[in-house]
Amino acid sequence: MTSTPNPGLEPQLNDAIANPPAETNQLTAQEPEAWMDLRRYDQSRFDRGRPGWYVLIWWLVQAIAFPLTPHPANGLRRSLLKLFGAEVGVGVVIRPTARFTYPWKVAIGDYSWIGDDVVFYSLDRIQVGHHSVISQKSYLCTGSHNFQDTAFGLVTAPITIGNGAWVATDCFIAPGVQVGANAVVGARSSVFSSLPEGQVCWGTPCRPHYPRQMTC
Repeated sequence: MTSTPNPGLEPQLNDAIANPPAETNQLTAQEPEAWMDLRRYDQSRFDRGRPGWYVLIWWLVQAIAFPLTPHPANGLRRSLLKLFGAEVGVGVVIRPTARFTYPWKVAIGDYSWIGDDVVFYSLDRIQVGHHSVISQKSYLCTGSHNFQDTAFGLVTAPITIGNGAWVATDCFIAPGVQVGANAVVGARSSVFSSLPEGQVCWGTPCRPHYPRQMTC
């Protein structure tokens, strides 16, 4: 059995074939011009702290050797970080999925814990105190951009996590932030300004809510 074409559609189909719609970039046609010109972006003045070949070797070690270390092998991971210039204290626990952009800009005090999938985006210095905990999936970010600059210039600032502080799971710590000693940063908080010592803090933006009290 063969289908019978609809004679009413034939003129429309012929017209569509003969006069296809003009191709236009809908985004360009509808949106205002960008205020930034990313072609002007230049980070040549940024100091990584090591030559390019050294950075590449570290990235290969981190991508291949670091995550293949056995889960309990914290000593081996400490040694790898120290080999590449990190300051790592005794008894530090570092999970194999933790990531360090430039370890030579990182210092971690004695007996601190760095959890799974934690990122130290260490374009600037990151210092973690003694007996501090950075829980899984937290992101310590020392780099940003000047959004008022048409060239979107790179801006960096250090991060300091005080002794005995706990940054709970999936937190964002912004450039220039200092988390005071023994402070607690609640899960999934976004910390854009420094936090005082000994306070329990949470939220986006993160704010102190009440003093931390120890029961034993």
